Amino acid sequence: MARIPVEMPKLGYDMETGRVGAWLKQVGDRVERGEALAEIETEKSAVEMEATTAGTLVEIVAEPGVELPVGEVIAYLDDAS
Repeated sequence: MARIPVEMPKLGYDMETGRVGAWLKQVGDRVERGEALAEIETEKSAVEMEATTAGTLVEIVAEPGVELPVGEVIAYLDDAS
């Protein structure tokens, strides 16, 4: 079992922080690469963040509405099949 960190993405050149608007998956859900995992809000827009790897969502670190810097861990996936 390898825990893979999911980080706050950088969605724009000048983006320094973002918020999870909503989690589209729950702990225990299987996520495929490219599947929408969460809605990320910036000052200018809201964008669905896609999973960069397949796995099971095992921990949500960032609660919706909390502002975090780009690169901060917001969740963890487990890559075990």
